[in-house]
Amino acid sequence: MSLLKPKLSQEVADALANGGAIVALESTIITHGMPYPANLETALSVEAVVRENGAVPATIAVIDGELRVGLERDELENLAQAKGVVKASGRDLAVAMVRGQTAGTTVSATMLLAELTGIEIFATGGVGGVHRGAEQTFDISADLTELGRTKTAVVCAGVKSILDIAKTLEYLETQRVPVIAYGTEDFPAFFTRQSGYKADHRLDTAEEIASAMHFHHQLGTGTGLLIANPIPEEAALTPDFIDGTIADAVREADERGIGRKELTPFLLARINELSKGESLKANIELVRNNARLAAKMAVAYAALKKG
Repeated sequence: MSLLKPKLSQEVADALANGGAIVALESTIITHGMPYPANLETALSVEAVVRENGAVPATIAVIDGELRVGLERDELENLAQAKGVVKASGRDLAVAMVRGQTAGTTVSATMLLAELTGIEIFATGGVGGVHRGAEQTFDISADLTELGRTKTAVVCAGVKSILDIAKTLEYLETQRVPVIAYGTEDFPAFFTRQSGYKADHRLDTAEEIASAMHFHHQLGTGTGLLIANPIPEEAALTPDFIDGTIADAVREADERGIGRKELTPFLLARINELSKGESLKANIELVRNNARLAAKMAVAYAALKKG
């Protein structure tokens, strides 16, 4: 059975053909994660960080029903301002294609399309997880199950404390996904450098992580890896401040009956409002930081594969 191949930008196609270093980037941060023009500025900045560190950025999206890996600047500008854009996880891609929709790809959809393309490293902000109260709602992000079935290494700043972090780490263990913290023993909580929980493993260089990826794939595990990269210290928010802000936003979402796909975009927007823009600034810095590490990993991993 042949698998559907997304349309590649020329830059990404050339890098794949030459065994170059490539970093996949998601597009829901553009379509649903930040307001315009911060979303466009962040997308361009993150791509620039990837290039500055020796790799090729591959922003992934669905454009008018077409699966795309690598977007040109004018396409990023159009996506940042487009109306009626849907949010697509892996399960939504086929319907978006049939309807000719434009969609921002979530972590799970981006992982899937990256694997179909042959890109093995992906940088994002934070991954989804097990939501609070999941024992009643069964609300568990598809990001976690996708990590259990693709070979993508996902570089993130951990998970947001709007989630149940302990249950998220337990679920990743069940899915056989190694959780590697970069330069720390602690699993980060997106806006803060520590969550109160330990990561499975600690590695201190991009080269070590690339080697772990290499061996992990050679073992035939069939799963991805979660690389937890703490937000830079100067950009981190204090736990008391952000936890209180998040609690207020979660309470408001509960009162308004907001859930499922609408929950995370609502919480991010409301947290930004309640924090007077501080959470958005932190979000931008942590995404850039993750892109930097992912690019360095991609360069090291490409060298390993060639060697």
